[in-house]
Amino acid sequence: MNATPDTTPDTVPRPARTARTGRPAAPPRGPAPARRPGRADRRAWAAFALLTGPMLIGLGIFKYVAIGWSLLLSLSDAHGSIALGHWVGLDNYRHLLADPAFRSSLVQIVLFTLAVVPVTFAASLGLALLVHRVRRGRAVVRTAFLIPAAVSYVAASLLWKMCLFNGLPAGIANTVGGWFGMAAVPWLQTTDPPLYWIVLVSVRLWLQVGFYMVLFLAGLQAVPRDVHEAAALDGATGLRLLRLITLPLLRNTSVAVLMLQFIAAFQAFDEFYNLFNSGLSGTATAPVQTPLVYLYNTAMGAQDYGLGSAGAFVLTALIVGATLIQGRLTGFGKGEE
Repeated sequence: MNATPDTTPDTVPRPARTARTGRPAAPPRGPAPARRPGRADRRAWAAFALLTGPMLIGLGIFKYVAIGWSLLLSLSDAHGSIALGHWVGLDNYRHLLADPAFRSSLVQIVLFTLAVVPVTFAASLGLALLVHRVRRGRAVVRTAFLIPAAVSYVAASLLWKMCLFNGLPAGIANTVGGWFGMAAVPWLQTTDPPLYWIVLVSVRLWLQVGFYMVLFLAGLQAVPRDVHEAAALDGATGLRLLRLITLPLLRNTSVAVLMLQFIAAFQAFDEFYNLFNSGLSGTATAPVQTPLVYLYNTAMGAQDYGLGSAGAFVLTALIVGATLIQGRLTGFGKGEE
């Protein structure tokens, strides 16, 4: 029987066949058509805009627009009104840096920072190490130290001024001192020696130590236990274990805590104002003031909004510069090598 001849022309390509099944391979697919946004996508974007729109509008108006307007005020002569006055350029900045009161406030805030930051750092780290060793009731102890962080600076300052260090013989500090034969001391009014620094540093310690203690506790709990066990087997215990193992592993936490403390110290306002400038203290003039107190008195008291805005930008530049220098020296933000 003769086979049927193949009548397919040679010019017509035959479909390719797969190696496994011998069936013709599927033709190659082109790029998938772009999917048009459907009704569900439009609804999702509308919900996103509805939820975030008011926040973004408020942030832009009350923060970024306010910052820009404050910059314009710092370059103009604005007295008694936040409307732009006569353009004076950098005269407000020159007058501010030439003012002995403002320069004195800068020196005083540096002294306050040098006094409060090391003490707060050491106290919060020590408490974190002690609480970390507690096996039972750790949550209760941690909460007890953290509660002062929820108290406002205004309330704490008034408590310190009117109860603890009120200068009366019945005050708590003078009562405790009387047990050891000490006479009653007017803490806030005594400038030689400057006993008011004890009040300022102690109220800041009470308010902040618990918060930074929790940060150190989080860093300690992230340290692997087997590292301490291996170091203990090698004979590292006590202060040697703390110096060689614990503190190096807490380096990132320590740098972050120091940075937060420096920024908070340069922004000190509430305790200084409420201890000295809000009456009930018996002082005619405050023996010490921070740059923020100076700027508050300039802008709200003297109604010089141009000079006050210039001071705000000078203080912001100092804080940013000090933070960048500290981050550079400590290597904050660099990856582990």
